[in-house]
Amino acid sequence: MIAVDTNILVFAHRTESPKHEDALSWLRSLAEGHVPWALPVFCLGEFLRVVTHRSIFNPPSTLKQAIEALENLLESPSIRLLFPGVDYFEHLAQMVQDGQASGNLVFDAQIAALCREHGVDKLLTDDKDFARFARLKTISPEVNPKLEI
Repeated sequence: MIAVDTNILVFAHRTESPKHEDALSWLRSLAEGHVPWALPVFCLGEFLRVVTHRSIFNPPSTLKQAIEALENLLESPSIRLLFPGVDYFEHLAQMVQDGQASGNLVFDAQIAALCREHGVDKLLTDDKDFARFARLKTISPEVNPKLEI
């Protein structure tokens, strides 16, 4: 199964992004497809934080626009929202250690750990920092503009 990282959600949402078309194409293919795909729950809050942040976007998305974008995405019948379970901390500790993640990279380790806990082995992302987590294969829409999972 493939999971989607926050940056893909942001690129698909913000039309001024040079990566908008590729990200939107991937997200539409996943959301409209029949193959199960995943969204780590942490990405919901991070998406809201990023797209409504005045220092990142001028103008930022309104809360209404951002929430509606997520609500529409969560209507996909093939989406699986990933929540931490009882083994989550064990996976997080392992990912932090294996990836030598500290500081801001711990957030990435959280996403990698959540994927690992749920058996997700691929992450659609444009964030090269995820390469440090060997147990998670990264797929970039820029490198792979067509849905091939």
